[in-house]
Amino acid sequence: MSDDISDGTGLGDGPGVEEELLEEELLEEELRQAASLLDPVPPALLQSAVDAFALRDLEARVAGLTFDSLVDAIPVRGAAAAPRMLTFTAGEVTLDVELTEDGLIGQVLPPAPARIEVLTGPRPSTTATADDMGRFTAPVTPSGPFALRLHTTDETVMTEWLRA
Repeated sequence: MSDDISDGTGLGDGPGVEEELLEEELLEEELRQAASLLDPVPPALLQSAVDAFALRDLEARVAGLTFDSLVDAIPVRGAAAAPRMLTFTAGEVTLDVELTEDGLIGQVLPPAPARIEVLTGPRPSTTATADDMGRFTAPVTPSGPFALRLHTTDETVMTEWLRA
């Protein structure tokens, strides 16, 4: 008869499940530390992630893209590069935006005063104010991912993120 003590599973005297989990957790922690030293997250990317999380607004309605001239417009032969036209809709609210070399031009429908934030990833946001007719301009032309956040007296509407 053997003097070996077995756990009754017939698998021998190898490490138990708890010991294996502990070893995996230690290995995972060592890999995290190595990655943070050898390949750290770029500060701009980390700030973008923090900003994106901070931008979530549970009360905001999301405006879906209903028209994009890059996708939906009929090309005109011989025409110079036309400004990009975008339309976002959330219920009764429509936001028409034109991206030009000089910035954004837009209108909120139905017409009403509003504050529009142009969110451009890691860069600080730009704010524009819509007049009584819902018209606004912003002196920034997004060059990467961007979104718009519209604040009216009644609600907040956030567009989906697009690449300019």
